[in-house]
Amino acid sequence: MAENKQVILTYEGIKKIEEELEYLKTVKRKEVAQKIKTAISYGDLSENSEYDEAKNEQAFVEGRIATLENMLKNAKVIDEEDIKTDVVSIGCIVKVKDLEYGDEMEFTIVGSAEADFKKMKISNEAPIGKGLMGKKVGDKVEIQVPDGTITYEILEIKRH
Repeated sequence: MAENKQVILTYEGIKKIEEELEYLKTVKRKEVAQKIKTAISYGDLSENSEYDEAKNEQAFVEGRIATLENMLKNAKVIDEEDIKTDVVSIGCIVKVKDLEYGDEMEFTIVGSAEADFKKMKISNEAPIGKGLMGKKVGDKVEIQVPDGTITYEILEIKRH
């Protein structure tokens, strides 16, 4: 991850990152330290898989903490009041209709750090998000995705 890459987040996204960071620093660090202490008590570290596993977990936890701290340091928070509803932008909810199948769905456009397709939160950098950005209600948009081309009609743009 680029050291100073700006990370676009909603207030909800900032809160999630802060909660994960707090958990990692207060709970997970202690758990891993205890695992290392226990593994050391088994003796010979050269053939101690519990020790190796605990040290690997420690490295992962510390790496994740550094990543989250960097994200917060470089965060640009999208204010709810700044979210436009005349065009698709980060932070808005866009209702679209799949013109091939007739399905209607709602996507929340978020920065890449908050993307979660299961929750219909799509990144402004992903093909669908990128294709919808800047479009207006009534626009028909053809978007190249790995499976081919999807055509959406934008039905509504709103805030949370």
